[in-house]
Amino acid sequence: MSEVVVTVHGEHVARVAPEEAVATLVVRAEGAARDGVVADVSAWSAPLRDELESAHAEGRVAQWSSDSVSVWSERPWNAEGKRLAPIFHATVNLSATFTDFDALSAWASEVIERDGVQFTGVDWRLSPLTRAALERSVAAEAVTVAVERATAYARALGLSDVTAVEIADAGMLTDDRGARGESMRPLMARAAFAGDAGAAEIRLQPADVVVSATVDARFVAR
Repeated sequence: MSEVVVTVHGEHVARVAPEEAVATLVVRAEGAARDGVVADVSAWSAPLRDELESAHAEGRVAQWSSDSVSVWSERPWNAEGKRLAPIFHATVNLSATFTDFDALSAWASEVIERDGVQFTGVDWRLSPLTRAALERSVAAEAVTVAVERATAYARALGLSDVTAVEIADAGMLTDDRGARGESMRPLMARAAFAGDAGAAEIRLQPADVVVSATVDARFVAR
């Protein structure tokens, strides 16, 4: 046996603590008068903007944003099939990237008690620089795993020299007919949060950010 083609799959997963928490809120109001719901949602969202701006100035929030007011109306039907008077709705969406998780827990515990405020969730993330560096590292480790597997197969066959001839994201390796399979993203990050809501305070527990890479590789073993 002088030469063998070896095709392998390599993967690597890293779990790291998040550096940022992106909190999202919606301020909602509804009523019979358009001006009234606009006034309510504007009044309820103004303190939130002020607090986020202060937190940003103090370094507890990396950035924040707030959409303009969205307003729409609907005319519901009653049980007798009669169209009722219009009901107006207004919303404002807010998003804030916290770097101080204790500050986020304290703020969330307070704002959910306010009129019209719905705390919609938290997305735990890495900073862009950290994420990019981690993705490169994880991808390199996945390639290393593929090389180690190919080397193990070669040695089991009594061969010692392994040369890479093709490497690709998972599902994109050229097959013997020159066709390509369905492509997949080699790097995926996901984050979730666990909350423990008590009578007085929400304690947000960060979940690790998971970054994984998967590659397919083809080698010639001699």
